[in-house]
Amino acid sequence: MADEHGTPATGPQLGLDELLDQLITHAQDVRNVQTKLNGLLAANTAIMGHLELPVVLRQIVRAACELVDAQYGALGVIGPDGGGLEQFVYQGIDDETAARIGSLPSGHGLLGALIDDPRPIRLSRIADDPRSAGFPADHPPMGSFLGVPIKVRDSVFGNLYLTGRRHGAFTDSDEQLISAVAGTAAVAIENARLYDEAGKRQRWLQASAEVTQQLLAYSGEDPLRVIARSVQELADADLVTVVLPAATPGELMVEVATGLASDKLTGMSYPIERSVAGAVIDSGAPILIDNIDRQNAFTLHMLEAVPVSAVMALPLAGSSRPRGSLLVARLNGRRSFTPNDLQMATTFANHAAVALELADARADQQRVVLLEDRDRIARDLHDHVIQRLFAAGLTVQSLQARQDDPAAAAKLGQVVTDLDVTIRQIRTSIFDLRGALSTSATSVRADLLGVAAEQAGQLGFEPALRFTGPVDTLVDEALADDLAAVLREALSNVARHARASKADVTLDVSFSTVCLEVSDDGVGFGATTRRSGLANLTERAARRGGSMTVTSTPHEGTQLRWQIALK
Repeated sequence: MADEHGTPATGPQLGLDELLDQLITHAQDVRNVQTKLNGLLAANTAIMGHLELPVVLRQIVRAACELVDAQYGALGVIGPDGGGLEQFVYQGIDDETAARIGSLPSGHGLLGALIDDPRPIRLSRIADDPRSAGFPADHPPMGSFLGVPIKVRDSVFGNLYLTGRRHGAFTDSDEQLISAVAGTAAVAIENARLYDEAGKRQRWLQASAEVTQQLLAYSGEDPLRVIARSVQELADADLVTVVLPAATPGELMVEVATGLASDKLTGMSYPIERSVAGAVIDSGAPILIDNIDRQNAFTLHMLEAVPVSAVMALPLAGSSRPRGSLLVARLNGRRSFTPNDLQMATTFANHAAVALELADARADQQRVVLLEDRDRIARDLHDHVIQRLFAAGLTVQSLQARQDDPAAAAKLGQVVTDLDVTIRQIRTSIFDLRGALSTSATSVRADLLGVAAEQAGQLGFEPALRFTGPVDTLVDEALADDLAAVLREALSNVARHARASKADVTLDVSFSTVCLEVSDDGVGFGATTRRSGLANLTERAARRGGSMTVTSTPHEGTQLRWQIALK
């Protein structure tokens, strides 16, 4: 601008131009701040719009990259021991590049520095910082760096890493914006955790109700296996075992195992001393172990089969003391169980233990009803059926004595014999009804009936047993063991070689002799039949001053007779 003589303007007019320039600059700054605030608001909205933790973590990284125009971003979740990264969620690197790079960072170099000292780190060039550990092969080049911790309540959940800002290095305002995003991320992560915990509790409670219903059902899968399988699924475990006290004092046994190496672990026995399961059974309190290799207080049987690390040991409560222990484990390298996991699993185990107690009580009640019913049937057979058969036998025997016709007398005598055999068979059935479920010491009758039931699967049919004489009075425990061994070997031979359709067993005991006979309708002994088992039976008889004979007719059957004299 010039005056009327064409001289340029100076003074106040020049000051006005400067003010206009400053005003424009401030307006641009305000606009930039407004843009960043809008971006921060959008980032917060995107982060808070989800409740699933994996989705929330990915959204945090994506929103942070967009907010400061970073090419690459990542969120590292710090492990429970605080010594490294448990998860690493990244943005900006495609799957092919990630596969070429190899394993994800574990928390060294700059990443580790932020873990050790959770304060923001801002660098113009990563390579210029002495804490930088460099990049692996095939890793894309990265220049500027910004790292900010994410604190959930009073603990550091993880760190947010950004690099490769497209327009120069990260600024102070970028650091402030990302710090604000980290604050929002902490709230979102806490909400996602609470949501996840609520969902887990709901699933545990639902499974508890389903398992209780199944355990109280009248039939179905083994209750302990149902419990173990449910815990493995709910706890995201690799291996679950149910450990109970073994028959041998001072030992435990794996009753049920599900998951990895379950076949190898099922049936395993080991000392109770210093074991995790033993400690839980003795104290009745659960135990949580982050890493079994980093402690010396307990031993763990699972390590013989599977390299597990994190372990939960839960008591299975009984009426007076824990009836066993439920061990839940994850493989080495997986995340540890949390106290919330332990609490939910313990509640489930307590509910399952109550269901087991109720199921056992119901089974005992059914057993009592069955015993009473069998006792009634046995009593009716003894008091009515046998007495009537005995009376009928006396009547037929009286008619036989008056019969003049020899043929008719012989037929009546055969009827008396058949009635006598029938009475003996009914008495054996009566003992089977009463003795098989008796809680008293076993007798020779129970032993032989048990052997017959044991061999029935191999034979393909039930052997017929008959007892005569004072069997349980004159046969002591040692002789009962010999008789059981003889019957087992005899029926085993029938199953392996005879191709029989029936087998009859008779034990005849008098005050002078004991005779066990086993006969079948099979093909008889062949030329290649092994005789080592029969030699053992002969030796058993010889030790007692008795004998063992075998009579065999081809295609008509075999009869084994084992007899000793009572002293």
